[in-house]
Amino acid sequence: MSGLPDFKSVVKDVSAQMRSLRESQPELMTAFSQLAAAGTRDGALSKKTRELVALGIAVASRCDDCIGFHVQALVRLGTTRAELEDVLGTAVYMGGGPSMMYATHALAAFDTFSV
Repeated sequence: MSGLPDFKSVVKDVSAQMRSLRESQPELMTAFSQLAAAGTRDGALSKKTRELVALGIAVASRCDDCIGFHVQALVRLGTTRAELEDVLGTAVYMGGGPSMMYATHALAAFDTFSV
Protein backbone atom coordinates (compact mmCIF):
# COMPACT_ATOMS: atom_id res chain seq x y z
CA MET A 1 0.00 0.00 0.00
CA SER A 2 1.41 3.36 -0.93
CA GLY A 3 1.40 6.23 1.50
CA LEU A 4 1.66 3.97 4.54
CA PRO A 5 4.61 4.15 6.89
CA ASP A 6 7.44 1.65 6.60
CA PHE A 7 6.78 0.20 10.04
CA LYS A 8 10.17 -1.49 10.41
CA SER A 9 11.80 1.90 9.84
CA VAL A 10 9.33 3.63 12.14
CA VAL A 11 10.13 1.27 15.02
CA LYS A 12 13.88 1.48 14.34
CA ASP A 13 13.89 5.29 14.11
CA VAL A 14 11.75 5.85 17.20
CA SER A 15 13.86 3.35 19.14
CA ALA A 16 16.98 5.33 18.22
CA GLN A 17 15.41 8.57 19.41
CA MET A 18 14.30 6.92 22.63
CA ARG A 19 17.90 5.77 23.21
CA SER A 20 18.93 9.41 22.89
CA LEU A 21 16.33 10.38 25.47
CA ARG A 22 17.64 7.66 27.79
CA GLU A 23 20.95 9.53 27.83
CA SER A 24 19.51 13.00 28.40
CA GLN A 25 16.44 12.02 30.46
CA PRO A 26 17.36 8.83 32.32
CA GLU A 27 14.80 9.19 35.12
CA LEU A 28 11.97 9.83 32.66
CA MET A 29 12.92 6.93 30.43
CA THR A 30 13.37 4.55 33.38
CA ALA A 31 9.93 5.49 34.63
CA PHE A 32 8.43 5.10 31.15
CA SER A 33 10.07 1.68 30.75
CA GLN A 34 8.69 0.60 34.13
CA LEU A 35 5.23 1.88 33.15
CA ALA A 36 5.36 -0.02 29.85
CA ALA A 37 6.47 -3.22 31.60
CA ALA A 38 3.75 -2.93 34.24
CA GLY A 39 1.10 -2.12 31.64
CA THR A 40 1.87 -5.14 29.47
CA ARG A 41 2.77 -7.87 31.95
CA ASP A 42 0.76 -11.02 32.46
CA GLY A 43 -1.86 -10.57 35.16
CA ALA A 44 -5.60 -11.13 35.17
CA LEU A 45 -5.23 -10.39 31.45
CA SER A 46 -2.49 -12.01 29.41
CA LYS A 47 0.35 -9.97 27.94
CA LYS A 48 -1.15 -10.62 24.50
CA THR A 49 -4.57 -9.34 25.55
CA ARG A 50 -3.04 -6.24 27.06
CA GLU A 51 -1.07 -5.59 23.85
CA LEU A 52 -4.31 -5.99 21.86
CA VAL A 53 -5.94 -3.36 24.08
CA ALA A 54 -2.92 -1.08 23.59
CA LEU A 55 -3.20 -1.53 19.82
CA GLY A 56 -6.89 -0.62 19.89
CA ILE A 57 -6.04 2.56 21.77
CA ALA A 58 -3.18 3.32 19.35
CA VAL A 59 -5.55 2.98 16.38
CA ALA A 60 -8.27 5.10 18.02
CA SER A 61 -5.60 7.67 18.96
CA ARG A 62 -4.15 7.61 15.43
CA CYS A 63 -0.55 6.97 16.48
CA ASP A 64 1.43 5.18 13.75
CA ASP A 65 4.52 4.89 15.95
CA CYS A 66 2.44 3.19 18.66
CA ILE A 67 0.79 0.95 16.06
CA GLY A 68 4.22 -0.19 14.89
CA PHE A 69 5.49 -1.07 18.35
CA HIS A 70 2.33 -2.85 19.48
CA VAL A 71 1.84 -4.81 16.27
CA GLN A 72 5.48 -5.91 16.40
CA ALA A 73 4.94 -7.14 19.96
CA LEU A 74 1.71 -8.88 18.97
CA VAL A 75 3.38 -10.73 16.10
CA ARG A 76 6.10 -11.89 18.53
CA LEU A 77 3.33 -13.08 20.88
CA GLY A 78 1.75 -15.21 18.15
CA THR A 79 -1.31 -13.07 17.45
CA THR A 80 -3.33 -14.25 14.49
CA ARG A 81 -4.67 -11.95 11.80
CA ALA A 82 -8.20 -12.84 12.95
CA GLU A 83 -7.41 -11.70 16.52
CA LEU A 84 -5.89 -8.50 15.18
CA GLU A 85 -8.90 -7.84 12.96
CA ASP A 86 -11.27 -8.32 15.91
CA VAL A 87 -9.51 -5.69 17.99
CA LEU A 88 -9.37 -3.37 14.98
CA GLY A 89 -13.13 -3.73 14.62
CA THR A 90 -13.57 -2.56 18.19
CA ALA A 91 -11.14 0.33 17.66
CA VAL A 92 -13.12 1.44 14.61
CA TYR A 93 -16.35 1.19 16.59
CA MET A 94 -14.88 3.48 19.26
CA GLY A 95 -13.00 5.85 16.95
CA GLY A 96 -15.12 6.06 13.82
CA GLY A 97 -13.89 6.79 10.31
CA PRO A 98 -10.42 8.07 11.23
CA SER A 99 -9.79 4.87 13.18
CA MET A 100 -10.81 2.89 10.09
CA MET A 101 -7.96 4.54 8.21
CA TYR A 102 -5.46 3.71 10.95
CA ALA A 103 -6.82 0.17 11.20
CA THR A 104 -5.51 -0.29 7.65
CA HIS A 105 -2.12 0.90 8.92
CA ALA A 106 -2.21 -1.77 11.62
CA LEU A 107 -2.96 -4.43 8.99
CA ALA A 108 -0.02 -3.21 6.93
CA ALA A 109 2.21 -3.34 10.01
CA PHE A 110 1.01 -6.88 10.73
CA ASP A 111 1.89 -7.94 7.19
CA THR A 112 5.30 -6.28 7.53
CA PHE A 113 6.22 -7.89 10.84
CA SER A 114 4.73 -11.29 9.97
CA VAL A 115 7.29 -12.04 7.26
